Amino acid sequence: MENFVRKRVETYFQVNDYNCVRTDLLTLAEYFHVKLHGQLLAAAVGMHGAGGYRAQCGLVEGTLLFLAILGAERRVAEEKIIDACYDFGKQFEKEFSSLQCRELRPGGFNDDDPPHLCEGLACRATAFSIRFIEEVLELWAKEE
Repeated sequence: MENFVRKRVETYFQVNDYNCVRTDLLTLAEYFHVKLHGQLLAAAVGMHGAGGYRAQCGLVEGTLLFLAILGAERRVAEEKIIDACYDFGKQFEKEFSSLQCRELRPGGFNDDDPPHLCEGLACRATAFSIRFIEEVLELWAKEE
């Protein structure tokens, strides 16, 4: 799984020049075989930390969006989707120490930063998200 994530993140960052949200969403969708609509990907263009404002990390935003899409696709009650999003935020913060882009980005932000400085973080975070989603899917399956 980690190799799959690394290859997809590298392609989405280096070849497509996508932001963290699009990269996370597309990688998760490919891994879990979920079709994403173009409108969603268009909406994600400015979500990475609130358009670069450095607020909530795009890797968090992408996974939260994906959890809602996956839950709706599987007809999971909205309350359970909300609970899963809360749990994800809590576990992500525990694992990575923050949900904020400005705190997670290696070395912070500088005018001369190379593009996609968060590629390593994106690989680790997306793999974390996959493991989390696999656990959520097991829980949702038991609750059916």
